Amino acid sequence: MNESIEQPRKLLIVEDDAAFARTLVRSFERRGYEVRHVPGQAELDAVLQEFEPGYAVVDLKLAGGSSGLACVQALHARDPDMLIVVLTGYASIATAVEAIKLGACHYLAKPSNTDDIEAAFGKAQGNADIGLGERPTSIKTLEWERIHEVLAETGFNVSETARRLGMHRRTLARKLGKQQVK
Repeated sequence: MNESIEQPRKLLIVEDDAAFARTLVRSFERRGYEVRHVPGQAELDAVLQEFEPGYAVVDLKLAGGSSGLACVQALHARDPDMLIVVLTGYASIATAVEAIKLGACHYLAKPSNTDDIEAAFGKAQGNADIGLGERPTSIKTLEWERIHEVLAETGFNVSETARRLGMHRRTLARKLGKQQVK
């Protein structure tokens, strides 16, 4: 008899927002995933000693200003076949490119739900037929992307980002406050 017993899909969630993480854990468990949650990179190694996920959801900006990109890099180094989706409320082209270069298969802006994340796991391969927009990029969009590129380079240090951009820290904080995504 050749019975194939389906192994549970194993998912690791790296998210410092405990309430959002609980919601994701419950939702993915209802879909048949075996789920573990860690709030940041410090706890990552310990959970990986006893858990081998095939999927991961990583928040880009973690507590204490640390970057989820380091988690993406560590997870990809451990298992190059792992499907990693990066979630962020601070979406920018620069961080999306870095996330993909470090091993993520997809990058989603918050708010994203379980359906969005699961769909992203299924879209690990690129799509050459995706439509190209004709909308020109505005100066404000370019400025926003440059600010977030430098923010990512500085590990989300606002003071250092302002210094590198040649603007006052309060001006940068005001610009970030206007565009903040929850």
